[in-house]
This record gives sequence, structure tokens and C-alpha cells, in this order.
Amino acid sequence: MSDQNANVEEKDVEQGVHSFSSEDKWVKPEDPALLEQIEWFKDQKLGFMMHWGPYSQLGLVESWALSDHDADWSREDVDWESDPEVFKQQYFDLNKSFNPIRFQPDEWAELAQEGGFKYFLFTTKHHDGFCMWDTKTTDYKVTDPSCPFHTHKNADIVKHAFDAFRAKGLPIAAYFSKADWHTPTYWAPNMERGSHMWRGPSYDPEKHPELWEEFVKFTHEQMMELLTDYGRIEVLWLDAGWVSPRSKQDIRLGELVEKAREQQPWLLSADRLIGGPYENIITPEQAVPAKPMDVPWESCITMGSAFSFRYEDDYKPTRELIHLLIEVISKGGNLALNVAAQPDGRLPRGAVERMKEMGAWLNVHGEAVYGTRMCAPHYLGNIAFTRKEDTVYCFYMYDAEDSDVRRNISIPYPEKVNRVDIVGGPEDLPFTQTDEGIQLSLPDSELSLLAPIAHVFRLR
Repeated sequence: MSDQNANVEEKDVEQGVHSFSSEDKWVKPEDPALLEQIEWFKDQKLGFMMHWGPYSQLGLVESWALSDHDADWSREDVDWESDPEVFKQQYFDLNKSFNPIRFQPDEWAELAQEGGFKYFLFTTKHHDGFCMWDTKTTDYKVTDPSCPFHTHKNADIVKHAFDAFRAKGLPIAAYFSKADWHTPTYWAPNMERGSHMWRGPSYDPEKHPELWEEFVKFTHEQMMELLTDYGRIEVLWLDAGWVSPRSKQDIRLGELVEKAREQQPWLLSADRLIGGPYENIITPEQAVPAKPMDVPWESCITMGSAFSFRYEDDYKPTRELIHLLIEVISKGGNLALNVAAQPDGRLPRGAVERMKEMGAWLNVHGEAVYGTRMCAPHYLGNIAFTRKEDTVYCFYMYDAEDSDVRRNISIPYPEKVNRVDIVGGPEDLPFTQTDEGIQLSLPDSELSLLAPIAHVFRLR
């Protein structure tokens, strides 16, 4: 691919973080099964996302350090090897030491359920090409004899993780990278780029159509394995937004998705950054849109500092995570909160603590979260709104435990209200209503406590 074509896609991915499609690029499906599935998706609100693979052994960013074009930021933690070719081979060889013998998918699923998560979004394959399932397309997989984990009873990680989450009532979204930096039909050797690799193929697909066609067939076969042999999949979540027809990397995704829908007619496709009929869900990354969006969308945001596992990572406080969730749902979206597993297969203790604390809060206040829709005035900083049928919920958020909890609270909601309750607390509060909104008084029981994460009011 020429440098000119490469630059077309640079604006879409900066330091491994995708921007997201504009609302006007979304195309409403005509199929009733897909429309019903979209409403289901909007109900869920909180997904458990996980990036995990052999790279967890290094505590290094997933895949991106393989790209010489992105080395200035992705190799900041690579302090043991200066030769890029040696390093890339070391990275690809991580499959030979990946042995997560403490992988316990049932515990993952139980923790996610306790944490209030409603679906599971798992990286079946990242850009590095390592497959976390028993694919027939390549030996670069977790079940190959080159990987010591292949003898474990849970060696097919995708199968056992998917089965465990479904058993707990959490449906599945399958992350899959359209790029594959390991297969010689994408990063082909002895091509015009030489050994200096970037996120795209090492050749121009227009000049080598036969090689590109091999890659397309390879990619289709991998995706069809996941969509036919691994149970019900709700969402096919596709990464590597630079792989697109506009960059002359056409994998004929529509052909694949329509074939998969013959068996799974409800299947939603999240073809990131592409727009059109196969980007059924818009996916902001490490960000929340500035304004509400009345289309299906999902912010994928990390609980810690990165999507991949980091040794001694700092996890966002539970208060911040709940406030993040409130902002997302008040603007009409879902939050896919990423937690990376350790190299041994366990979830980090800090992440487990946050999940349990989130679950305790959601266990009380979940009625204002799950199954709700946007409600004007949406999000006003420390005040946010959702709606469920004839009930409106107002989140009145506090920055810290020592925040001032005032008796008199103003809620800028203009529509007529007959009753105000505190979700999980006192009900039928005294209030007055004017054109500016609702004025209410908190009972004494709410003033003697440390500031909660939020007071959640039920307006009827």
C-alpha cells in the first residue's frame, strides 16, 4: 500500500485508540430481527470487556509494539531489546510461554454477574494474530502444541469463557481484529515495505490481488468458525478500522455477515469507523461523546490505565466508574468496561474489588440504569437523567465522600411530576415544582452520612 493510502487512515487511529463514527454514518437496519436486537442491546448498559493474550506476560500494550510505524509510543516499555526485528520475534514467540493455569472462567463469569455486568465482550484475536480458540486456519493458537497451555482442560479459552458466561446469563459479543500481523498473507515477507511494518498489509492489495484474496478467505474462515462453532453470538465486534474498502483493504464483510445471519439472524455487526449497514453499533474508545446520540453506541473504556494487563496498575475509583456509567447511559449509550486478566488467568485483586463495589451499588440502583433510555436534559455535569416508561430517574452525583450534602436540592426537570422517591431510600419526599424544575428537601437520614456516589431520585 502506498504511503498516500496509509495516510488516509492515520486520522482514524492515534496511538492505538480509535475515534468513532459520526451519528449520521449510522444506517438503520430494515430487518425486524436486527431492530429487536438493537433494542435488546440498548437495555444492557454495562458490558464486561477483556483484552487478553500472550502479551499479558510482558505487561505491554497489546499488539501495537509490533508496528514499526507506531514504535515511538508503543515501545516505551520495551527496555530490554533495541533491535526491532529481534523484539518482534520475541513478541511473536510469547505463545511458547503462555500458560495461564489459573484461568477459571466460571469465576470470571460469577464476578461479572455480581458486578452488575450484562454481557461479555472478549478478544478472540487481536492484531498480533494469536487465536484464543481452537482454529483450523493457523498453528498460531492457544491449542497448538507450541503453547504449553494446550494440554489444559480449558485450553480452548474462547469456548470455555463463552460457555461460562452464558451459564450465568451473560450473552456474548466476540471481538475480532480484521488485521492479522502474523499471517504471511497480510504481513507478507519480501514486499515493498521491507521489514518496516505498519498497521496495514506489507503490500498493495491492488498489485497483489491473489495474495489479498488468500487473506480474505483466511479471515472469513476464522470468523465463520467463531460464528458457527461457538454458540450464540449477539455482536460481532470488529477492530482494525483501517481495514476497509476506502483504504483498498476490502474483506467483503457484508458477504460474511449475511452468511452468518443465515444461522444467527439476530447478529449485530460493529464494523468500527466504517459506517453503513454493518456498523450497527458505534464504538467510541476511551471517551464519551460530548453530546447524546440517538443511535446504538458503546464506549469501550478501561478500568485501569490500558486495555492490556499492567503490573501494579492503578484502577479508577468506584465512584469515578459509576459516574462514568451514569454519563454514558444518560447520553444513550452502553459502557463496555475493560478489565484485563493476569498472565496466570486470574483477574487482578484491584479490579475484583471495583467489580464487587460496582455490583453492590447497582444492586440497589439498577432500576435507574438497566432498560432505560435517554431523557432530556440528559447530562448536566453532576446531574443526569434516564427514563423507563412513565418513570424518570435523576442522578445527583457527588465528587467525593466529603462533598457537601445539602438539604435543599434543585432538579432541573421541567415536566409535571406527582411524586419523588429516593431509589433505595426514603420515599414520597416533599417537593415543589416551578418552571425551572423541582425543589426538594432531603430527610435527616440522608444528611448524617458521608456523601454517596449519587442520590438517585425516582420521578413519577
